[in-house]
Amino acid sequence: MTRRLFGTLCGLVFCANFGRVAFAPLLETFRTTFGVGTGAVGLVTTLVWVGTAVPRIPVGYLVTRVARGRIVFGAGVLLTVASALTATTTSLPLLQAGAFAIGVASGAYYAAAVPLIGDLYPDAIGRAAGIHGTAAQAAAVVAPTLTVALVAADSWRAVFWLLAVLGATLTLLFLVVARRRDGGVPRGRDHDFVAALGHWPVILAAVVMVGGTGFVWQGVFNFYVTYLVTTKGLTAGAAGTLLTVAFAAGLPAFWLGGSLADRLPHVPYILTIGAGVAVGVVALTVARSTAALVVVSVGLGLVAHSLFPALDAYVLGTVSDNRGSAYAVYGGLALVVQATGSGAVGALGELYPFDAIFRGFAGALLALLACLAALHLRGVLPTASGDD
Repeated sequence: MTRRLFGTLCGLVFCANFGRVAFAPLLETFRTTFGVGTGAVGLVTTLVWVGTAVPRIPVGYLVTRVARGRIVFGAGVLLTVASALTATTTSLPLLQAGAFAIGVASGAYYAAAVPLIGDLYPDAIGRAAGIHGTAAQAAAVVAPTLTVALVAADSWRAVFWLLAVLGATLTLLFLVVARRRDGGVPRGRDHDFVAALGHWPVILAAVVMVGGTGFVWQGVFNFYVTYLVTTKGLTAGAAGTLLTVAFAAGLPAFWLGGSLADRLPHVPYILTIGAGVAVGVVALTVARSTAALVVVSVGLGLVAHSLFPALDAYVLGTVSDNRGSAYAVYGGLALVVQATGSGAVGALGELYPFDAIFRGFAGALLALLACLAALHLRGVLPTASGDD
């Protein structure tokens, strides 16, 4: 029953991540449908990720009072309702509100589900988080192709009606399996939210490490299709395919990245991943041929998606108690930083070429990583016991 419970969580994270990434391949559709610029549609994706960040800290407190399973169930219900409301919207402000609500649902899910998975598999946190992340990434792989197909066959609204149906089905399935599992769903070890804040050195280090890299990746992948169409001269179909390629590379990246996070020193591993993202973004700006763009898309997808299970393993493995609350606080703060990436690119895209923006982001990221590496060598960044 533990495996079945984990399976339902993998199904729910598929829905949660699908809701977050489905907006990116639809940006061009939204831009033409509502007759707005890149800044306005960039705000849509920013609101998804800001919404993902908003409930993290409140859920960090809530897990000290409410069983994590109940929060996961509530997040599934909210995701279903928000998806249905988004499918019926008739204006850009309402679409933005729907995007924010879907983000809130996914944020509440992650804040409760990832620590729950750590309790289900305490001796293999990285591996379990990697498998869970692989399920989430499967949604990202499916999203570009499926959204384009649904738009061609019906309309963009069909994407969110499908998400509403899937969300309702898997939420009910989770409830059934959780009730049948012997001993129910683990409540975890969270009992004091204030004590969780005592782990602020770990939380701050994790936020900085993921924040910079995540900011850059958010900005790049949300405008991947637009960039490839406007700057590289690709057709919308070819650009969507390359976005799918980048997301598909995340499938082995989550599994492999999670496994490596259980074996390698966390901080050097995470900083190396960040450097790989910066190099990949620069390579994207200089690639010209289709073959080169395919190689870069694969490489970017591999390194970027390896980051997230590595950070999960770092936080959950370094914090000894109240780690569910600490993880929620980390996730909320980190996502606030990451969420602004697409909005920043959208706003700057109306003033500067995409190539200049991406190269500037990559240079700033490398400078940040160099500072973090220096701090690690001086022993400033916290690490888990035995993590040299």
